[in-house]
Amino acid sequence: MKALVLAGGSGTRLRPITHTSAKQLVPVANKPVLFYGLEAIRGAGITDVGIIVGETAAEIENAVGDGSQFGITVTYIRQEAPLGLAHAVLIARDFLAGEPFVMYLGDNMIIGGISGLVEEFRHTTSDALILLTKVDNPSAFGVAELGADGRIIRLVEKPADPPSDLALVGVYMFGLAIHEAVRSIKPSGRGELEITEAIQWLVDGGYDVAPHLVEGYWKDTGRLDDMLETNRHILESIEPAIHGTVDEHSTIVGRVVIEEGASLVRSTVRGPAIIGRGTRLVDTYVGPFTSIYHSCVVERTEIEYSIVLERATIRGIGRIEDSLIGRDAEVVPSSALPKAHRLMIGDHSRVSVATS
Repeated sequence: MKALVLAGGSGTRLRPITHTSAKQLVPVANKPVLFYGLEAIRGAGITDVGIIVGETAAEIENAVGDGSQFGITVTYIRQEAPLGLAHAVLIARDFLAGEPFVMYLGDNMIIGGISGLVEEFRHTTSDALILLTKVDNPSAFGVAELGADGRIIRLVEKPADPPSDLALVGVYMFGLAIHEAVRSIKPSGRGELEITEAIQWLVDGGYDVAPHLVEGYWKDTGRLDDMLETNRHILESIEPAIHGTVDEHSTIVGRVVIEEGASLVRSTVRGPAIIGRGTRLVDTYVGPFTSIYHSCVVERTEIEYSIVLERATIRGIGRIEDSLIGRDAEVVPSSALPKAHRLMIGDHSRVSVATS
């Protein structure tokens, strides 16, 4: 069995962060989202992985390399434009070479991995296994309608009037019939080959498409709020570890990871939280559910429930909450007076904000 990982999307919902970096490489708990998916695939015993890449191909390839750091072998497949998930299957046919496969969206997160799902598919005669979960806003997703017998009746992509609250999770198991399906459908009104339409083609053709209701945690991390929530869930399970330096005037409370080369000076970190390699905190409070990536500087600031990317600098800010701060960003004081800030700052930005 092989795996096909989609990492070619442009990440419009996370702009301006994704104007200059791949959305799949935004870190959650100081690890790129994509890496969790690759680890889940390896954990399921799959080692031959194709990665669909687009305009951020160089960044993805630089981060993942040949896959050896994950115990997998990677083949990169270039998608010249974001023409849909089914198009990704279409252009990956030679790589997949007649084997069943897992298709995994690189910006999706399933806590607990996919080993059980892969094993289930390996031991069934189903032509496809699709994962479903109940959501509050089904019109934002592909949606499945099930019959009284629990079988799939139809699938609709981002419907204005959803037939159910069951959204498709970004992990699919496919047999060989999917290749005929993606060759048989036409582009949707969005100009894309929709995977929902390909699966519907299988259903209409009498193929066995099995649904599986995901009861654990799943999240599409394509929006700021979803990214922050996923960060919170991952941080809740971290094991505390202090590998950096903490001076005698600093305090650590709860589950906190201080990575190698990080330093705390007259600062408090209240977990769950993680401080990345080479990051320096001075006269700073880091609150729960915060991850600060590598080589950052944070001084005289309070920050919580936030994600800070590498090499960012934050100085003299009264309080930051619910924020995603990009690579090499600089956040410094101005003379205005709000006491809290909600920020989504693009890479290499400089923003002046108010301090109390």
